Amino acid sequence: QVQLVESGGGLVQAGGSLRLSCAASGRALSSLTMAWFRQAPGKEREIVAAISRSTESTVYADSVKGRFTISRDNAKNTVYLEMNSLKPDDTAVYFCAAGFGLLTVPGGYLAWGQGTQVTVSS
Repeated sequence: QVQLVESGGGLVQAGGSLRLSCAASGRALSSLTMAWFRQAPGKEREIVAAISRSTESTVYADSVKGRFTISRDNAKNTVYLEMNSLKPDDTAVYFCAAGFGLLTVPGGYLAWGQGTQVTVSS
C-alpha cells in the first residue's frame, strides 16, 4: 500500500510561485499514475494535473494550463507541482493521489495524501 505525504504549501501573493512535493513510500511510484487535485471551501474536489507512469502523457485543468507544471522523479519516489502566476482562485487544499490510469476524477485514484493548504492573497 502506498502512502503519500504532501509538502510545500503556504501563503503567497498573487503572481507568486510555489512548488508542491508529494513523497511516496510503500510502493514504487514508477508503477503508478500520479495526480494533483484541489478542493476549495464549499466546492468539490477537482483535478489540477495528472502524469502517466512513463511521463509521456500529462493532463491539466484548463484553469491552470500554462501556469502549472506536473513532474515526477521516480528515482526519488516524488511528484511535484510547480505553480506560477498564482491567482486568488487557486486558493485550496491540494491533494496528491496515486492510481493506475490517467484519469481526471477523484474516484479513479486509490491512494491520497492528507493535503497541503495553498492560500493566494490578492
